Amino acid sequence: MADDAQHDIEFEADSGVSTTYPLQCSSLRKHAFVVIKGYPCKIIDITTSKTGKHGHAKICYIGIDIFTGRKYEDVSPTNHYVDVPNVSHAEFTVINIDGNYLSLMDDAGEKNENVKVPERELGDKIKAEFAEGKKLLVTILKAMGMEAAISYREAPKGGQ
Repeated sequence: MADDAQHDIEFEADSGVSTTYPLQCSSLRKHAFVVIKGYPCKIIDITTSKTGKHGHAKICYIGIDIFTGRKYEDVSPTNHYVDVPNVSHAEFTVINIDGNYLSLMDDAGEKNENVKVPERELGDKIKAEFAEGKKLLVTILKAMGMEAAISYREAPKGGQ
């Protein structure tokens, strides 16, 4: 099925850290994060149905996968719990581009060489500006053991 497509994102292990936490459906809000069909998504639309004759109110939420942009939808009773991904982002300095992978370094000097160059326009711009000799800072989004470059900027002169 098309919904079962694999992410083209690298996985990393974080020992002892949970990748998700439970949240009651009635607490979900637009622009919040939620796991839909196993993918970390940002909610773009949410509707609640009224309590039926023999059941609970239901919540219908539509989300966009934060890594691929694919749209997913799910329905749950408002009193049930859903998984919410622990999402973080950090900025890294690009120290090299080796094929389709970025060589990155954080402020503490730790290297990360597992992030793919983004596809399409963003990746093309990063490659072109790095080839021009510009010092670039890339923002890496991390969730559920996956990470991807989502934006970049030129490093300030004399700074990082």
